[in-house]
Amino acid sequence: MDVLYFAWVRERIGLPRERIETSAATVSDLVEELRGREDRYAAAFADLSAIRVAVDQELGDFDSPLANAREVAFFPPMTGG
Repeated sequence: MDVLYFAWVRERIGLPRERIETSAATVSDLVEELRGREDRYAAAFADLSAIRVAVDQELGDFDSPLANAREVAFFPPMTGG
């Protein structure tokens, strides 16, 4: 699965994207796996209320299932103007 990071999430992790193998059932499970990798992931995912998620380019939440997902993206909330 491709995992994409945008804005300050990307800056904290140091990567715009990566391909990972995961057995995570939900986005929340994936976040827990990522947090356990290194401190930079733990820092990026410290406050989940400040992060939005999309699964296969559709907005979702941390309970969204990952079965058959090809892509998960993490980004800060968007503002309009």
